[in-house]
Amino acid sequence: MAPEVKLGDFQEAAKAVSAFAYHTPLLTSRLLSERTGFDIRLKAEMFQKGGSYKVRGPLNKFRHLTREQRQRGVICSSAGNHAQGVALAAARYNMHAVVVMAQNATQSKVDATRAYGAEVVQHGMIWDEANEKAKQLTLERGLTYIHPFDDIQLITGQGTLGLEIYEDFPQVDVALVPIGGGGLISGVSMALKACNPKVKIIGVESSDGPAMKRSVEAGRVVTLDKIDCIIDGLRVKRVGENTFSIVQRFVDDIVILPDKEIFDAMIWIMSHCKLVVEGAAAAPVAALLHGLVKAPSGSKVACVLSGGNVNLDQLRNLKWN
Repeated sequence: MAPEVKLGDFQEAAKAVSAFAYHTPLLTSRLLSERTGFDIRLKAEMFQKGGSYKVRGPLNKFRHLTREQRQRGVICSSAGNHAQGVALAAARYNMHAVVVMAQNATQSKVDATRAYGAEVVQHGMIWDEANEKAKQLTLERGLTYIHPFDDIQLITGQGTLGLEIYEDFPQVDVALVPIGGGGLISGVSMALKACNPKVKIIGVESSDGPAMKRSVEAGRVVTLDKIDCIIDGLRVKRVGENTFSIVQRFVDDIVILPDKEIFDAMIWIMSHCKLVVEGAAAAPVAALLHGLVKAPSGSKVACVLSGGNVNLDQLRNLKWN
């Protein structure tokens, strides 16, 4: 069973995170509140350094490394946000970072990761192949491997987002959080419930790859036979052992809906809230728009918009109004 992170641990992590990362705003949406009957706030992590919450975890993780580990450097495998989070945090700690990305990774994400100071190694065509290469380089170079979601110190760093929600919106009744591997919801759920055990935590997954919901239903971590989800931050065949254990204890409900409805919510947010969000970030709003969130009318709801790193190359050469 994964250890429970206490409020004091989150507060210590917040000191390390806030020295570099932004305290992102909680935004209102009158239209979304009127449409759902809830009092809604949007946690705008697309304004975070690197464009997503992912810098928070490494900022906390790296302070726990030994001097020798820092001198040797760190390594991770990622197609996007985790890569940029690790690269940014490593630069903050004056550490060398190696990021292994698939050969078909989006070029803008490769360029951004390099621009943050990381060494990018491209290998394989899917994350699993890139991850095997990362583990090989870990042994060859003596680097410290940084897991994208199943590390307790990383989870604690991600949970600082929950502390900020409570600080800005202490009346919060419900928090909606997207689920990929489960690192974000693990940290946010423990942090918010450490502040107020009555806060209800609802996770949102794609029904085209609901690895956490299936695991919770089975009572053990399961590996999906196939995954049709194409949304980067939600596309996970197997969640973590630690994140599963935490979600079992601290998350009240998990709702699912298809990629198409999540992509529709992306457009809705851009149109009505004037915010650029990526697919995973739109999932909680999609759940609200489709009536999947069960709570009393007037409930105070915090909705985590986890990031805004959209592949804008797909929009090039389109005709605009």
